[in-house]
Amino acid sequence: MNFLAHVFLSGGDFPVAVGNLIADQVKGYEVQSFPLKVQKGIHLHRAIDHFTDTHPCFKACATELFPTYRHYSRVIVDMYFDHFLAVHWNSYHPIPLTEFSNLFFDELNQSEIEFSEKLNRFITALITYNWFEQYKTIEGLGMILAQMDKRTRFNSNLAGSTTELIEKYSYFEGHFLNFMNPLIVFSKQQLSQL
Repeated sequence: MNFLAHVFLSGGDFPVAVGNLIADQVKGYEVQSFPLKVQKGIHLHRAIDHFTDTHPCFKACATELFPTYRHYSRVIVDMYFDHFLAVHWNSYHPIPLTEFSNLFFDELNQSEIEFSEKLNRFITALITYNWFEQYKTIEGLGMILAQMDKRTRFNSNLAGSTTELIEKYSYFEGHFLNFMNPLIVFSKQQLSQL
């Protein structure tokens, strides 16, 4: 799952959502520099990633893309699943996606949590380009993937990976829909245990 899903799965707790959002950019030793609830979100993010990577629905989608995208296939499926979460948002959350995004971005802008320069750049891009809402369309998703493609070290072809989404839309959507409810249950359990 990508940024939208990680924030969504944080149970409406802003510091937890922040940790869940930034976890991929926080090295092990840096975790302790954040408030405890942000640390909780970082640990939740890592538990969600493990659950996702080992789930049969996610693995089937990654396998489908692997011949073309190799180790980037998991990243692409993460992005596809955020697209489907945005498309089906009203089935999972009572607040419309636009309002949810604006509320979260406003809290980020007003937050007193101290971030590194790198994290501040990431947060600025997330808000400026309104990634949560961009996920909703294939064009928006393609734009985000193209931005990511520029930052990869190797030839990833992330920018072109919406082709398979368009060609096999119902296949990926069906796997997402079978995956999402177990992930929500898992995330709630993890939140109560962390």
